[in-house]
Parts: sequence; structure tokens; C-alpha cells
Amino acid sequence: MIAGYSFARTFVSFAGLFATLNQRWQALARKHAIWLVPGSLYEKEGQRIYNTASAIDPDGTVVARYRKLYPFLPYETGVSPGTEVTVFDVPEVGRFGLSICYDQWFPEVGRALAWKGAEVILHPTLTGTIDRDQELVLAQANAIANQCYFIDINHAGALGNGRSIMVGPEGDVLHRAGEQNEIIPVRLDLERVRRVRERGIKGLGQMLKSFRDTAVRWPCYNEAEAASPALRALGPLRLPGRDA
Repeated sequence: MIAGYSFARTFVSFAGLFATLNQRWQALARKHAIWLVPGSLYEKEGQRIYNTASAIDPDGTVVARYRKLYPFLPYETGVSPGTEVTVFDVPEVGRFGLSICYDQWFPEVGRALAWKGAEVILHPTLTGTIDRDQELVLAQANAIANQCYFIDINHAGALGNGRSIMVGPEGDVLHRAGEQNEIIPVRLDLERVRRVRERGIKGLGQMLKSFRDTAVRWPCYNEAEAASPALRALGPLRLPGRDA
């Protein structure tokens, strides 16, 4: 991930960097036959700069590209916000959503991704500041509120203070890294996300269903009345059976 808050204007002269590195990542994904989300880069389009993350499939194809909705203002100056949330499907596995760094401080981002059916939120981060403790709390809160996996990978070493965290759909910490570089192999059970969303966290809270079914219309949301096939598919809000 390349970021630098007030350094954004410095990258204006590197218009070809985004395409060059993406081609390198595409070649790596193709060579190793893997899905790859290699953090985020500054991307220049016209006179605008975006903080952009790409998802690449095992054929080396960019299947999704997400522009950070909330630049870290007033520090990340010169960066324009994106305009939409982004999800992509891994065939026969599930649906993944993308968010970047400061996005996790805004619950609307995670909720919008869940509304679009995301079962895992992949969240590259560049934090070297003293608010990492708060971000770890937010990672768990995002996972709990949206009943999904939240994978928050932070830079370690020279650029960030590490402490990446991987959280399950009931808020359980699957792994919390230290401040040095780590390889973190974790197996995700997406059927667990589906069970938790259907039956509730610990067999109790079914928040996405309640959010879907409420008669309240929040004035802060412009599209609160739009239909969501992903939330409709969860079934009725009811007590879980004894098998839960």
C-alpha cells in the first residue's frame, strides 16, 4: 500500500505508477493462481487523485476496483473521495467487500457493504498513529454490527505500527498480529456468516433483519427505502430453533 496523507500531491507526477504496479500484481496473481487484494495506491484520473484498492482473480483480471469513500481529512489532502461501495464475488465461495483505512470509522460503509451482501470485508490500512487501539475496537464493532468477517491488515515496520486484526462474525478475534511483519494464514468459514445472520449472534441479536424491517426512516440516509436482495434472502426475523 502506498499512502502518505499530506503526500498525496507528490504522486501527481506518477500517473503511470498505478497501472504499472497493477500489472505486476496481475502477473503475480496469474502466476500463483490466487485471489489478490494488494492494499491500495493513489490513482490519478484527469485532475483527481483517488486512494484505490483492486481485487484481482487467479486469471490476473481486475474484477473490482474501489475508491476510498472517506479520505483522512484534513491530513490526506488533495485526495478525492470515491462515490460508491464495492463488492465482488469469488465463485462457489462468497461475496467480499472492500474498504480502506479511515472508512472503518464510518459505520455506513460497513452497513452498505453488508446491504450489498458482503460476507467478508477486506480492509487494508496504513496507520502509524496513536489511534490504533481505537481502530481495533472499530474492527470488532464493524464485524459485530454487520455479522461478517472483518479483515483489517495494517502496515508494519517502517510505515505503520502493525497490529493487524482478523475478526469473526460474532466479534471474536481470530488473530491479532504484533508490530512486525507477519504472514497470517487464517481459514474463513462463510457458512458461519450465513448461520449468524439467519439465527443471530450467540443465537440472539439479528441486527441486519431488524435494520431491514424497521419502520423508522433515517433522514441521514438518502436511499433507506431501496430494496436489498441480500437482506431479503435472510428470511423472517424470529427466534432461532433449538438446533441453533
